[in-house]
Amino acid sequence: MGIIWMIIVGAVAGFLAGQLFQGYGFGLVGNIAVGIVGAIIGGFLFGGVILVGGVIGQIISATIGAVILLFVISLVKR
Repeated sequence: MGIIWMIIVGAVAGFLAGQLFQGYGFGLVGNIAVGIVGAIIGGFLFGGVILVGGVIGQIISATIGAVILLFVISLVKR
């Protein structure tokens, strides 16, 4: 169940990051990948910092990580 949950949170986080960072929607599979990598980045950066727990905290940290990833991708594409 953990893998499925990670894919769901990754998809939501990737979608939200694509909406926040205009012009960087990668489709469903791409958004899931960006969200999962963003969740790893967000978990590393904000491990115990975000006070909201559970699903909301996971989505918030994954979305912030995904936005950071999209920002780095935009810098590399230039």
